[in-house]
Amino acid sequence: MKQEPVFMKGNEAIAEAAVRCGCRFFFGYPITPQNEIPEYMSWRMPEAGGTFIQAESEVAAINMVYGAAGAGGRVMTSSSSPGISLKQEGISYIAGADLPCVVVNMMRAGPGLGGIQPSQSDYFQATKGGGHGDYHCIVYAPSTLQEAVDLIQLAFDKADEYRTPVMLLGDGLIGQMMEPVTIPDKTPAPVDKSWAATGWDHKSRPRAVINSLSLEPAELEQWNIRRQEKYRQICDREVKYSTQNAEDCDILTVAYGSVARILRTVVDDDPTGGIGLFCPLTLWPFPEKELAEAAKGKKAVVCVEMSAGQMVEDVRLAVGNAAPVHFYGRMGGMVPTAEEIYAHIQSLREGL
Repeated sequence: MKQEPVFMKGNEAIAEAAVRCGCRFFFGYPITPQNEIPEYMSWRMPEAGGTFIQAESEVAAINMVYGAAGAGGRVMTSSSSPGISLKQEGISYIAGADLPCVVVNMMRAGPGLGGIQPSQSDYFQATKGGGHGDYHCIVYAPSTLQEAVDLIQLAFDKADEYRTPVMLLGDGLIGQMMEPVTIPDKTPAPVDKSWAATGWDHKSRPRAVINSLSLEPAELEQWNIRRQEKYRQICDREVKYSTQNAEDCDILTVAYGSVARILRTVVDDDPTGGIGLFCPLTLWPFPEKELAEAAKGKKAVVCVEMSAGQMVEDVRLAVGNAAPVHFYGRMGGMVPTAEEIYAHIQSLREGL
């Protein structure tokens, strides 16, 4: 039977989509602008036969995630910028133990406590590890609520497939806006979790040990070599992006999340038809090859972010000498308008 779209707030749509794809454990702590996720899960998770705990802190929440993931459960936590900072040690432990989990970050302005307005200044934190050690999280960045629904369900599948933490990186706009969404009921595909420490069947299979500690350098190096091979496979297989007028334009803009929504208006309203958009949906792995190809023959590439300039570093590395790369950013929770971005592009055109 065809599902009808439902008008939902972003945070609640993400929570419902997680439940419908088998998430049965949620541990979190309140912080704006993601509070609707734990609030929604507080009643929805028990209704679905799962477990919800509002932990005493973000540190406690991520370690509860570690425990549920180690037992083989589909588990999620959510927070916003400084709360994610507190979770970084636990995320590194989870990556070091090769466990699957999903982490949602609805970014707010910073640094420090900053403000509750939307920002994109956690890009480095999300894509460059965030915690200690040689590890990565797969990082998805939705620009619409339907993408948020689809990507959060994909996040659980990829977390299980690669036994790795996966992050959904949004911001206050994505979390608070309302749009029609279609949320499918998605039964998790069977996954071998014989590695999980379930406790009840230890006599019928080898003892499962969940650990990220190794005091033997040669052994720890081999663990890391295998993990790096997994990351190479992810880079080969899991890149996602979207484009708009990217082939026919002379000015290619690059943006993700909420800013990509604004750029779509710029592309649509440009009377010359000369502006295009490249929108990464995976921030890690970053679509380097695809962006490099899209940048060929362009007069300029313009990266737009709600930050001082973070993704622009990856854009410059990807584009190389194919085209000059420019940056336009707003900070502190200020959201750029389509008009000001278009004016910036026009001033660049005059100098080309």
